[in-house]
Amino acid sequence: MEPENTLDQARGEALRLAVIDIERHVARGGWDAPTAVFALVRTADALVRTPELADQLPADALALARTNPDHLTSIEQEGLPAAADLEQLLAQLAWPESVDGAALVVERIVLPPEVAEGAEEMSVEELMAHPQRQDVRIAAGVLRTGESWCALRSRANDSDENVGGAPDAVPGLVEALSATLA
Repeated sequence: MEPENTLDQARGEALRLAVIDIERHVARGGWDAPTAVFALVRTADALVRTPELADQLPADALALARTNPDHLTSIEQEGLPAAADLEQLLAQLAWPESVDGAALVVERIVLPPEVAEGAEEMSVEELMAHPQRQDVRIAAGVLRTGESWCALRSRANDSDENVGGAPDAVPGLVEALSATLA
């Protein structure tokens, strides 16, 4: 039997790869996209429950699922409930036990700290036109077992090679996304 920290690392690596794949998938659609939400399921378990899924998955995903029981498949959710903001959307989400994790991709405007202090007094037009504004795409994923990963891409450095990431890069988003699995 493998030590627990080795299992945590394997699950964490599977999640990291899934979040990177999701971010790249959304990036192919360009900027100014709506929030996207994904269910994450262990590929091997999904294939046992739904064998016909093998016809829909790429060959490399099937090969990885055979060798890595933690490999994840993402399933984009359509028909999301209407919500005034991201917090309200997340508050409406709940996942069945067959879902091992959840991920989402959202775009945000980031301002330097000295500008951000007065941002609540700025209009949307002023924020959009601000010369120090940075557009950032955030992809975050969490597993029921507690692992998380965030990938960040800026519009100013828009390439796969310039996507940064860390387990806790956007802690509030990770916490809110984790709550959808409770």
